Parts: sequence; structure tokens; C-alpha cells
Amino acid sequence: MLDVNDLKSGALFIYNDDPCVILWSNHLKMQQRRPVMQTKFRNLRTGQVLEQNFQQGEVFEEADINRLRVVFLFGHRGNYTFQEKGNPKNRITFTAEQLGDTKEFLVANVEMDAIRFGEEILNIELPPKMDLKVTEAPPSIRGNTAQGGTKGVTVETGLVVQAPLFIEAGDVIRVNTTLKEYVERVEKGK
Repeated sequence: MLDVNDLKSGALFIYNDDPCVILWSNHLKMQQRRPVMQTKFRNLRTGQVLEQNFQQGEVFEEADINRLRVVFLFGHRGNYTFQEKGNPKNRITFTAEQLGDTKEFLVANVEMDAIRFGEEILNIELPPKMDLKVTEAPPSIRGNTAQGGTKGVTVETGLVVQAPLFIEAGDVIRVNTTLKEYVERVEKGK
């Protein structure tokens, strides 16, 4: 069992019979009031992000989450197919609604984790950073640093990321999957 003080970032708990993960938490103590834990968490079954305040003394059941290593195969007509690593016969299909923003990072043959709650596979968990190839990048214009020296580049999945002016089409860049931000250039294009 988890109490309010255990609800830190990354903690897994059950809320309204659904497994959830804490994204952000803040312990708030105001004068002459009971302490409150402000939280923002994601429902792993629906993908919905909720904000909720919990009172001191509330207890929660810890969610028993297992991870299964999977490989992304392909996406077709809003359905995305994965296979269990080492077992090509075991395939898992998700709809675009189930994956949410995760689909913006899916590249063929990339390994990631599937989140399993009991026997049900709920969603896909991306690695913290992924390497993606830049397909479109507007030209850099000398002296164009009024916006902080960044430009919007499109990567192979269709995601637009703000990157430095020196990034060109064909480069491979590392992108933070939680913040959708440029991290570094991995490989210069030819």
C-alpha cells in the first residue's frame, strides 16, 4: 500500500480501478489547513492525464506493472503493429487513439517496452531519447537569430522539432521523447 507521501514522480498506483503513473507531484502545506499532495498523473489504460489533490491519510494500492520488450513493425490506416522481441508470432496491435502522442516517435524495427497490467497490454513506453533522421529543414539565413537561433525541422515520423540553425536535411538528431525537444546531433547528413 502507498500513502500520500509515496506519490512521487514515476510511482505506479491504482486509481478508480485503473493503473496510473505519477508525472508530477507537489506537497502543499498551507497555514491552518491539512497538508495536501497536488499530483498530475496519467491513466495507463486510457492515456488521459488528470490533476488531483489527495489529503493526508489516503492510501492507494500499488499497481503491479510488468514490461514486455517489443519491436515496432508498421503502421497502417490508424493501426500500429508490434511484435514481441524473439517471438515474431506474438503480435500486438494498437489504434492511434490508444497510443496518443507516442505514435509521433514510431520508427520501424525500434525496440521499446509494452506495459502489461495483469494479462492486459495497455500501452507502449518509449525510450527517454530516440535518434530520428531529419527529412525537411528550411535553409539557414545568416543573421536570423531573432528567435533564439532555432528553426522547425521535420523528422522521418512527421514530428516537427525546434532545432539549431546548423541542422540540415539528412542529419540524424537525438530527440527527448517526453518533452519533444532537440537534444543533440548524432550524425551529419551527406
